[in-house]
Order: sequence, then structure tokens, then C-alpha cells
Amino acid sequence: MTQAPATPKNGRRRHDREIIALAVPAFGALVAEPLFVMVDSAVVGHLGTPQLAGLGIAAALLMTAVSVFVFLAYATTAAVARRVGAGDLPAAIRQGMDGIWLALLLGAAVVALAMPTAPWLVDIFGASDTATPYAITYLRISILGIPAMLVVLAATGVLRGLQDTRTPLYVAIAGFTANAVLSVTLVHGAGLGIAGSAWGTVIAQAGMAAAYLVVVIRGARKHGASLRPDAAGIRASARAGVPLLIRTLSLRAVLMIATAVAARLGDVDIAAHQIILSLWSLTAFALDAIAIAGQAIIGRYLGADDEKGAREACRRMVEWGIGCGIVLGVLIVLARPLFIPLFTSDPSVKDTLLPALLVVAVSQPIAGVVFVLDGVLMGAGDGRYLAWAMLVTLAVFAPVALLVPSLDGGLTALWWAMTLMMAVRLITLWVRTRSGRWIVTGATR
Repeated sequence: MTQAPATPKNGRRRHDREIIALAVPAFGALVAEPLFVMVDSAVVGHLGTPQLAGLGIAAALLMTAVSVFVFLAYATTAAVARRVGAGDLPAAIRQGMDGIWLALLLGAAVVALAMPTAPWLVDIFGASDTATPYAITYLRISILGIPAMLVVLAATGVLRGLQDTRTPLYVAIAGFTANAVLSVTLVHGAGLGIAGSAWGTVIAQAGMAAAYLVVVIRGARKHGASLRPDAAGIRASARAGVPLLIRTLSLRAVLMIATAVAARLGDVDIAAHQIILSLWSLTAFALDAIAIAGQAIIGRYLGADDEKGAREACRRMVEWGIGCGIVLGVLIVLARPLFIPLFTSDPSVKDTLLPALLVVAVSQPIAGVVFVLDGVLMGAGDGRYLAWAMLVTLAVFAPVALLVPSLDGGLTALWWAMTLMMAVRLITLWVRTRSGRWIVTGATR
């Protein structure tokens, strides 16, 4: 009996199955991460306003640190996926271990630098006299969990590269549950106050890191991969991460400039901006899940010397990005009467919020393609181009955004500037993808 020839429809279905299998668990894991802060906020909020304010400042510093080092996950995913595609699982796990060792080294450096400077860091954020001691207490304890947080990032990249996004989901759920139980127990049961919340988070993060290490070490022993630190491998992981670090810092600069401009527009505008930014971040989780699938799938195809498969997967993921962007845009428009009252009852904030929110809805299909192409190029290990593209985007966005207050454009104009930023990213990423220069096959780039 002869096998039916492959058809474009069958190819799309195969890519769809791969994307769904990787993206859905990845989305769950992404959503679980910010729930740590939400749980801590809910528990600490009952202690008093100064404690909650202190937590907010410390959490902002910690989230910034984690976002800066997210390249540990991205670079590791691409490198491991390539070796998986090449059929060399021992080398894939060995590459992953290099990323984990790099995470431990960076974590130790952050602890050494941040512990003595915690009061200064809190002061930069302009904390009040009543909130400052609580922020310092929470920050100094939570800093101890940073090595575990970075190991979680790197190990997550290892498993994504191995085409496994289910395990990170399970670990994230377990970590969230443990954090919730520990926070309540230590804050209220043991009477440790805000320090108990910080210790609960540190313990939960250490448990997550330990769970990941058990999985990775088990895989290393199964395939005969060395667990010892390799200086050359760690340096290679660091070099691969530098361009992605530049990309991430440039993106953070965009968000900081946008927030600073919104603050200059007035209290009503900054309040509305924060609501929109929260929603924008939530939609980003859904689109980032497809990007994560793209990193793993593209890296595997290129490692297997399958240029055609990589191109087809890229094309299909772009279609997914457009489709998801349209759906998210429609949901934002239709659901606005439901979620806006959850954030504010101030008529002035609502009036300022609505037109800017419609701009965000319109821009979602653009964002969908941007996230996907970002993931594709990350999966291809094209970090240097991503760094330059994001620097160009920042150079275009910054002057336009800074002109908004002087031109009396308001919050809607600021979010049109944000849409311009996404459009520039789309152009730079699309040009690179169409050129084919990102396609470099083989176990290493």
C-alpha cells in the first residue's frame, strides 16, 4: 500500500499540531509567573498600606532584574533545539547545562551587588519614609532567590529546546501553589509580616529550580552528558546572550519612556496608561506563547538541515500571529465594558482610556506578527540582528514619544507612538525574514 503524498493542507495541520502542543502549555506557564506577585500583594495587602507599597517597589525591582536576564531562556532554547534537530541529545543537554551554569554565576553576581545596595535601589524609586523599611526588608530577602530564578529561566529554555513545554507548566503551577500556601502561613500564621512573604517566595523559587535540575540531571545521566561546568561552553552561552540582552534592554527603555511621558501628561493619563499597559502585557503573554513555540520549532528544523520545513513553519506561525492578533483586538473592543470598571470608576480616567484602548485593539494584528517573527529569529539564533533592529526601533520611537506632551497629543497620541514602534519592529523583522539570511542550518549557527 503506497503512502499518500504530502499536501500543503497536511503540512499546515502538522505545523498546527506542533504549535498548539508547545504554545498552550507555554501560555499557562507565562501566566503563572506574574501570579507570584499577585498572591504576595493579596496577602501583604492585609498588613497595611505601607507594607503593600514597600512590596510594590521591591517587586518592580525584582521583575526588572528577571526581565533583563530573560535571554537565559531565549538563547538556551535556540541552542538546545538546534542540537535536538541534529539528533545529538547529549550535546543538546550539555548546551543546556552551560546555560544553567551561566545562570548560577550571574545569580551569584547579582546577589553580591544587590544585597549591599538594596537601600539605594529602593531610594531611587522614591519610596516614602513609611514604605522604605518594608521595601528594603522584602528586597534583601528576595534577592537570595535570584540565583534560583535565573536557573529556572535557563532550565525552562533547556526544556523548551527539547520540545517540552508541559513540564515548565507543571512546575509553574506547583511553584505558584507552594508560594500561596507559604505566604499565608509565614505572614499570618507565623507572624513574620512582609518578611514571611519574601521567604515564602524564595522557598518556592528554590523548589522550582530544584525540580528543573532533577529533570535536566536525569536527562543528562540518561544520555551520558557531562554535568560539570565547561568554561568554553559557558562563554559561548554568554556571547549568544549579549545581543538578546541588548534587545531586551532596548525594549525596556521603550516601556520606561512611554511611562515617563504618560506621567508628564498628568495623573489621569498615567492612571489610564497603567491600565492599558496591564492589558497590553496580558495580550503579550498569549502572543509570546506562539513566539516560544517558534523558537523551539525553528531551531529544531534548522538543526536538522530542513530549510524548507523552517520556511513553512515560519509562514504558518505568521498566519497564527495575524489570526490571534485579530481575535485579541476584537476581544478588547467587545470586552471593554466588562474590564474597564474592574480597574477604575473615575469618569475622567475612563474617558481618557477608551480612545487609546481602541488604538491598542487595532494594533494587535501587527503585534501578533512581531511576536512571531521575533520568536522565529530567536530560534534561528539571529540575536545580533534582533539587537540592531530593536536599537533602530528605540531611535525612532524615543523622539516621537517625547514630542507628545509638547504637541498636546494626550494619551491616545502616545499609544499611536507605541503602534509606530510596533510597526517599525514589524518592518525590520519582516525584511530580515524575507531576505532568508536568518536561515543557517546545522547543529550550531
